[in-house]
Amino acid sequence: MQIRISLREQTLTLLDDAGQVLRRYSVSTASKGAGEVSGSYCTPRGQHLIRAKIGAGQAENAVFVGRRPSGEIYSTALDSQYPGRDWILSRILWLSGCEPDKNRRGCVDTMRRYIYIHGSPDNATMGVPGSHGCIRMRNADIVDLFDLVPAYTPVDITEA
Repeated sequence: MQIRISLREQTLTLLDDAGQVLRRYSVSTASKGAGEVSGSYCTPRGQHLIRAKIGAGQAENAVFVGRRPSGEIYSTALDSQYPGRDWILSRILWLSGCEPDKNRRGCVDTMRRYIYIHGSPDNATMGVPGSHGCIRMRNADIVDLFDLVPAYTPVDITEA
């Protein structure tokens, strides 16, 4: 299996080993565009892999803080208590770069930048850039994807 993320199309495509499309999801990547430097709030490009899968068995809309379930379940009431919070919900696929000095090591290290594919509030807009660098998905979509892919699945993030 392989995942391809298109920054231009704001889509995530899951492919089987023969390159056939298994699923296609609408996503939201960084509002600041593509980039690899730590602190840029951009989505990193290039070859990555899923280094860790976090959240198996958690409820849909479970809230994560520091990659751990907080015990909260996202709701509009919770959202109004924490305006502007960058919600990480349901599941986390933590990415690690595979290309030294492009998205791995030093100030461009994707994993040290805490770049994830993760769930977000269902009222979050998909199909347009809006994240702080991560790849946001609808909760039902991230749960579906999480169950389909193993750790170390390749992830290619392109501008095309």
